Amino acid sequence: MNLFDQTGKALGSLGSIITASGFKTVDLIILIVYLCLLIFLGLFLGRTKKGEEKSASDYFLAGNTLTWWAVGASLIAANISAEQLIGMSGTGFRDGIATAAYEIMAALTLVVIGKWLLPLMLKKKIFTIPQFLRERYNDGVGVAFSVLWLFLYVFVNLTSVAWLGALAIEQILGLQGVSLAIGSTTISMRMIIVLALYIIAGVYSIYGGLASVAWTDVMQVTFLIGGGLITAYFALKFVGNANGGGPLAGLSTVYQTLTSGEYAKDVHLHLIVQESHNPAAYANVPGLVAVFGAMWLTNLGYWGFNQYIIQKGLAAKSVEEAQKGLIFAGFLKLIVPIIAVLPGVCAFYITQHPELVSNLQGSIRVADDAYPWLILNFAPPVVKGLSFAALAAAIISSLASMFNSTSTLFTMDIYKKYIKKDATDKNLVTVGRITSLVALIIAAIAVKPLLGGLDQAFQYIQEYSGFIYPGIVCVFGMGLLWKRASAKAAVWTAIATIPLGVLFKLTMPHVAFQLRAGYIFMILLAMMVIISLIDKNFVKSEPLSEKDQATMVKWGKRLGYTGIFFIVLALIVTIWYKCLPATATPDNNFIAYLNDIGFQAFFFFGVLVGMHAIWLIGNAKDDKEDEKALRTDLSAFHTTKGYNIGGLCILAIIVFLYIVLW
Repeated sequence: MNLFDQTGKALGSLGSIITASGFKTVDLIILIVYLCLLIFLGLFLGRTKKGEEKSASDYFLAGNTLTWWAVGASLIAANISAEQLIGMSGTGFRDGIATAAYEIMAALTLVVIGKWLLPLMLKKKIFTIPQFLRERYNDGVGVAFSVLWLFLYVFVNLTSVAWLGALAIEQILGLQGVSLAIGSTTISMRMIIVLALYIIAGVYSIYGGLASVAWTDVMQVTFLIGGGLITAYFALKFVGNANGGGPLAGLSTVYQTLTSGEYAKDVHLHLIVQESHNPAAYANVPGLVAVFGAMWLTNLGYWGFNQYIIQKGLAAKSVEEAQKGLIFAGFLKLIVPIIAVLPGVCAFYITQHPELVSNLQGSIRVADDAYPWLILNFAPPVVKGLSFAALAAAIISSLASMFNSTSTLFTMDIYKKYIKKDATDKNLVTVGRITSLVALIIAAIAVKPLLGGLDQAFQYIQEYSGFIYPGIVCVFGMGLLWKRASAKAAVWTAIATIPLGVLFKLTMPHVAFQLRAGYIFMILLAMMVIISLIDKNFVKSEPLSEKDQATMVKWGKRLGYTGIFFIVLALIVTIWYKCLPATATPDNNFIAYLNDIGFQAFFFFGVLVGMHAIWLIGNAKDDKEDEKALRTDLSAFHTTKGYNIGGLCILAIIVFLYIVLW
């Protein structure tokens, strides 16, 4: 076995290369112990009692035994991967904390999903999201989305998470460009790391199913949050020590420096980005759009209708337990910007001061180098091992969730439905395990051809996944809530989603992606409503109680008027801005300032609010419904006092953050 660099030059031993990167023996021991403990716990927690076989519910939904803390921890562990720790730190380094809006607004999205969407899904007792589509619309819609998600998980999610994770590990260990020669075969260290990640995640997730994944995620999220906070702590401590203080002094120094003087118009410590201050950062997170715009599509689509995420909620003991889990996950999401975005901002501050960089190892050649660079320079022995274990936890937990959800989709939505309808639980579990193994092999084969030529896998995920969210929110959201939503409308909305995304990108390439997604959503929603209303395939609906009708009409009117207000307000600002003199700038004119921070987001927000007016008034007044419509039951939306208080606390924290970091 010999190691070579990109030029074919022979290198030293693997141990010497890793040692040169700053890793000590104790760091490697910590990592190895962590990985062994993870595999042991995964296999141990996924076992059954002697003589018992796993049922389909046990394997795919953990037997509906998950407690609130397991649901919340597993949601975050499945969500946070290398794309957050590496990709978001990189974006924080380049564009600042505005990218934290994905995490901050996700916390509020979890509150919305817990109140309005998850209770209906649990009531239907569904295994998979496509299963719901099949039961709500027809088999064609269900199988189409099953196939779409299978391709998305195998060729986008599994490949990109492993590739980006391997890239980060390679950077941290100093193994960039290193290849291993075994006889006449040469394989890059990056591919060896990818295969190792697949095997570790696959071993326990394939054996134990969701129970192994969810319960080990409790440990994983502890490492994840703890390791991320440690990395941020030492970066801030370095800045603070350079200015005669500690971590808090470092945070104060970073804030004061990046919000005044020559950085007065710098966007690194502002959640609302002005287009005139940084067009590139605005294109990624366009001002108010992050709060009132199509960021909601991304978050609702990801957290509400993404199988490998929502499956954790579907596996809860009860609706109340699932809702508490989502609130817990919401609070954890508010911590993520500290561990994923703040380190990138610290790295930016440090690189702006040559006197601080002069004694540091390595450099930040591209933005995604920021997080590995911080670990390399600021994490001392032992801490470096813990930080590295946190990164491994993020990658492996996401891969394990994806393997389990891929097997669930194929087994329950395709195999049981179309291949062997009378399959026993033993058959289903076996097929689920085989499916996970096949997905692992396909992803391992496809990862390099798909991602080998990309500079940033994070962009690959966002670009590909983002095209489908407007259609997903329309089809799923209206299917859950509006009784007139028809199968024909769902099919045409799904068909139009990606072509509209491509069309808008080609015709409006300079418009921020989230604004384009908002425009597409408005078109798709109008399409779905119109096709549903003219569809003749309906039945007479049973009338609701007078109390429920009155409640729905009252709130429907309030939301309708609110939606109209925001649309008219956005229209006035847009027209007014077009009439401003050439001398008007965001610095001397309020209307120009509103345009500069993306006030047009309120067009989308008005339509989104109006969408709820449609289903509330429609369900109350319309005497027709789709033949597979869900029965309107307002009691399903009742939440406990604790849930309401938790949701309000999350909202209060978000408002506070936006006031302080506007």
